Amino acid sequence: MYIELLTLGGYGQFVWPAFIFTFVSCLCLYIKTKKELDREEKMFIKAFEQPQIIVVDKRRENKKEVLLGSKIQSS
Repeated sequence: MYIELLTLGGYGQFVWPAFIFTFVSCLCLYIKTKKELDREEKMFIKAFEQPQIIVVDKRRENKKEVLLGSKIQSS
């Protein structure tokens, strides 16, 4: 019974290599992406070690609130 499951009705010789190839390809892609992410995170942390001060222009926010809050009255 287990042999039939592994042979997949005679198509196992085609299915298992395809499965293994797909698994190995995805694993390689994951490892490469993980390394790239770690490298980019290190560069980001190095570039932005010091806290940055963000200045918000209050006048600009007020204009947005006025435009969003106003209603158009139709006659």
